[in-house]
Amino acid sequence: MAKPIVALVGRPNVGKSTLFNRLIGERRAIVQNEPGTTRDRTYGTADWIGVEFTVVDTGGLMDDDEIKRSSSDSDEETRIAEETREQAYAAIAEADVIVFVTDITSGAPTAGDYEIAEVLRRASKPVILALNKADSVNRRELAYEYYDLGLGEPMPVSAYHGNGTGDMLDKVVENLPEHEEEDEELEGPKIAIVGRPNVGKSALLNALLGQERAIVSDVAGTTRDSLDTQLLWNDEPVTLIDTAGIRRRGRVEQGIERVSVMRSMRSIERADVVVLVINAEEGFTTQDLHIAGYVEEQKKGLVVALNKWDLIEKDHTTMDTFRATAARELDFMAYAPVVFISAKYQQRVHQVLDTALEVLEQRQKRVSTAALNKMLREAVDKHQPPSRPGKWIKFYYATQADVEPPTFVFFTNDPKQIHFTYRRYLENELRKVFGFEGTPIRMSFRDRHEDF
Repeated sequence: MAKPIVALVGRPNVGKSTLFNRLIGERRAIVQNEPGTTRDRTYGTADWIGVEFTVVDTGGLMDDDEIKRSSSDSDEETRIAEETREQAYAAIAEADVIVFVTDITSGAPTAGDYEIAEVLRRASKPVILALNKADSVNRRELAYEYYDLGLGEPMPVSAYHGNGTGDMLDKVVENLPEHEEEDEELEGPKIAIVGRPNVGKSALLNALLGQERAIVSDVAGTTRDSLDTQLLWNDEPVTLIDTAGIRRRGRVEQGIERVSVMRSMRSIERADVVVLVINAEEGFTTQDLHIAGYVEEQKKGLVVALNKWDLIEKDHTTMDTFRATAARELDFMAYAPVVFISAKYQQRVHQVLDTALEVLEQRQKRVSTAALNKMLREAVDKHQPPSRPGKWIKFYYATQADVEPPTFVFFTNDPKQIHFTYRRYLENELRKVFGFEGTPIRMSFRDRHEDF
C-alpha cells in the first residue's frame, strides 16, 4: 500500500505552503506573501513519531465571486484560478486526512472559510482545523470563534515558528488509516521535463500520465514549483519532474519567477535524464541552448522533444532536416536523441520516456578494459595525436573509472599536450564504437605514474 495522504487546503495566503515546508522539513513549496503563489499540487513526505505520510500542498480555494475579483477582467487568469481550484478539489478527493488551514488574524471565519468548510463536510473525511499565524496569546484566544465552522476543535498553530504543529500532527496521525508495513517504495530513475515557458511541458506530463495532474495553460510561467510524480512505465517505477519554464537571466523578475527558475535548475541537478521540450514552430532559441548547456554542465542525460509537431508542414525529409538542425545547433550535445511529438494530440509521447530510459541505460553502461584499449589502439592508428617535435605523444592504456556519466581515464606520457580537438576525436570514437547516445562522457588524461 502507498503512504497515506494528508492534504493542506484553505483560502489563498493563509500559510499553507509555509506549513507544508514545516511538515516535510525542507523549503520545497514557494512561499511568498502574495495570494495565488501555489497553483499545482505539490507533494512531499512527512514523518511524525515514526509514521510516514504524504503531504499535499494546494492552491488557494476561492469562490466564483473571489475569482472574478482577483482576475482583473482577464479570461485566462480566471481560467487558471478555476483550474487551481480544481487541483485543490482533486487533492481533497485523494486525501485520507485534510488539514483545513485558516488565518486566525482574520479574527473570525470569513465567508470563504464557511464555503470551504461546507465542501469538506461533503467530502466525509477526517478534517483537522488549523488556525495559522497564532503567534501570540491574544491571537490564540480568538480560537473559540472558529467553532462556528462545525469542524470540531480548532487548533492554533504557527507554521512559521512551529508552535502548535506537534499537537496538530498528533491529531493527523491519530486519524490516518491503518495500513500494513511495506517495503520502501522505489523512486526509480528521475526524469526532469524542462524548457522555456509555454512550450508544452505540463501538457506532455499530462499526456504521459493520462490525467490532469498539472495545470496546462498558454500563459508563460503557469507552473511555478517543480512537481514530482511517480508512475509505472513498463512495470518499472519512474519519477517525472515537471518544472517551471526557464527564461534568460535578464528577463527573470524578482520574487516568484526567480525562485521558480532556481527550482528548475535544481530539478536538472537531481535528475538522471532531462527532457528538453522545444517548440517545433519556433525552432531552437538562444535560451534553449542555454538550458542544454546547463544540462551538459551537470553531465546529465538529454532527450530533445520537439513538441507541436502536428503544426509543422512535412514531407519525407522533414524529420531528417530537423535532426540535422538539432545536431548543428546543439553541437556540444549532438549526441542527444530527438523525438517528434504532439503533447496536445498525444502523438508519440510514449517515445519520450522510452528514449529517456534508453539514455539512462547508456549512462550506466560499462566497457571492458580490453575492448576500450582495442578501440584506443585503432583510433591512434587511424589518427596520430598532434605532437611537438622530439616529444611524441604515446598512449599506454585506458580504463573506465565510473558511470552516470561514463568516465574514462587515458594514461599517456604527456597529458598536457593532448589538444582539445584530439579529445573530441577520441570522444567521437568512443561513441562510434560503444554508443553512449544521449549522455555526456567525462574524459581524463593522466601521466601513467599518477595515482588513479
